[in-house]
Formats: sequence, structure tokens, C-alpha cells
Amino acid sequence: MIRLPTRASDGRANLHMGGMGVGVDLVTGVTTHGVLGRKTATTHPDLGTPIVGVAVPQWEEILTIAARCYDAVPLGFLGVDVVLDAQLGPLVLEMNARPGLTIQLANGRGVRLRMEEVARREVTGLTPAERVALGRDLATTSGCSASRRRA
Repeated sequence: MIRLPTRASDGRANLHMGGMGVGVDLVTGVTTHGVLGRKTATTHPDLGTPIVGVAVPQWEEILTIAARCYDAVPLGFLGVDVVLDAQLGPLVLEMNARPGLTIQLANGRGVRLRMEEVARREVTGLTPAERVALGRDLATTSGCSASRRRA
């Protein structure tokens, strides 16, 4: 999920403060669905620009960085906030032991089925690349990929 600041959120990207959540297809890195509060949105409320169908820059690197965070903080389930710096590229802003589950609204899909599937698999010792591949596989087979949703 991408979090976008709005005027209502006073320039912060916190969803509970009026920021916007935008779902991202894990496989393609293209935005799929937006929420503002509990309402679906297809454009940014202040800019009027489309938020669906936008390719996230450096998506592969972002996924790898997020997957590598597990090695640094092996909590089993964590949220990784990544920012895109104009000069340095993707950087970890913070890691959350209890990430908000609003990502379910932004992506238009629940996470329970994917979490249950991970629990059924042997995931100990996977490399970051293998964790990224697993996530993409689950996105495709669990129906959370945008291309699968439209099928």
C-alpha cells in the first residue's frame, strides 16, 4: 500500500488523519485501488490526478528491501514503511511490529487467507528473494493480484 498525504491530513500520510491509501499489485507494482477514509477513490482529492494504474518506481528494490527487513527484525509479521528519496532511492523509514490492517481496504482484499497460507508453509530460512517470490505467488494464487481480481 502507498500512503499519500492530503490537505485534510495536514500533509501527513497517516490514514486516520485523512491521508489516502492506495493499493499496489504485488506482482506488477502498479496501483490498483484507492481509499480515502472508508470510501473508494480513483483520484487524489487535492490534485485531481489519477491514483489507479500508476507504476511504482523501483518496485523490485522496494520489495527486496522490505523482505530483507525480516532478517533484521525477525518478528514473523511486520510492516515496513519505505520512502522514495529523489537521490537515494528507496529507504526504510520504519518497521512496525503491529502494522495497521487498513492495507486490506487499500488493496480491496483481506489478508487472512494469505496469512493462513504462510502458516501452512515452511518459510524458515528463506532468502529475501525467496520471500518476495512467495509473496508474489500468494498474491497470484490467493486472488489478491489485480489481474486475478479482474478475471
